Amino acid sequence: MIHTLERTLFVKADLARIWDFFSSPKNLDALTPPELTFEILGEPGPMYAGQVIGYRIGILPGVKVRWLTEIRHVSPGKLFVDEQRIGPYKLWYHEHHFAPRDGGVEMRDKVTYAVGFGPLGELAHALWIRRQLARIFDFREQRVRELFG
Repeated sequence: MIHTLERTLFVKADLARIWDFFSSPKNLDALTPPELTFEILGEPGPMYAGQVIGYRIGILPGVKVRWLTEIRHVSPGKLFVDEQRIGPYKLWYHEHHFAPRDGGVEMRDKVTYAVGFGPLGELAHALWIRRQLARIFDFREQRVRELFG
């Protein structure tokens, strides 16, 4: 089954400053809860369409998985899309939208994802994965507010 997570956040900051931060893969660690023990593999440079970025992420205590994403689309100052190539999901397509608004920037995330593993995966989604993703995005919102006021 395909699921969608959407979040919108208004930040009182300059679009160029927000874009510079989000378009640098090295800043992903600052937006990820520490208990996920997020680790970027290698030294990814500035974002570009076709870029492949590797990570390790803890999905359970003591259990790390490899996650490989490709930056599929980039429209500087407006949007970028990352898509999982290898990782814990059957499907992961994450759109990051940025729009100037009076006094700041509206940031909108849309994640289209599928867990896989049939009914067992859907049970895991209902019991744990959906809440885990919500918590990750809650943490991300808190960190963005801390970083950009």
